Amino acid sequence: MDINIGTLVGQMIAMLVFVWFCMKVVWPPILNAIEERQTEIADGLAAAERGQQSLGKAQVEAGEIVDDARRQATGILDQAHTRASEIVADGKADGVRERERQLAVATAEIEQEANRAREELRGQVSAIAVASAEKILQREIDSSAHEDILSKLAAEL
Repeated sequence: MDINIGTLVGQMIAMLVFVWFCMKVVWPPILNAIEERQTEIADGLAAAERGQQSLGKAQVEAGEIVDDARRQATGILDQAHTRASEIVADGKADGVRERERQLAVATAEIEQEANRAREELRGQVSAIAVASAEKILQREIDSSAHEDILSKLAAEL
């Protein structure tokens, strides 16, 4: 094949037709596809940026919620400790009142027993005195006998 002006002009015309055809038919869909892809990538990057910002905000809000929950938990624990202290104090006060009541009851019972014992002792002493007086009166009046009876009486008391 011989290269001459005719073939060279024919190849140039074919090349120009091919370039013109590519510019009119092939190139616009490729550019549209590239532009759409660039738009999608830009939208994806913007969405990722918004997602990062939302994540940052969510983390801040989560931290605030956790801090608030900790404060509430601390408050609840403080209230529980205060209530427990009140219950213990009430229990101690109730125990002291019950002890004082039982002590008063026991003291009253002891006094009653002491009074009963005194009354019983008075009755026994008076019975012994009457019995001794009867014995003294039944015997003759004798000082040694009186001494003997009084010593027995003293021993019985």
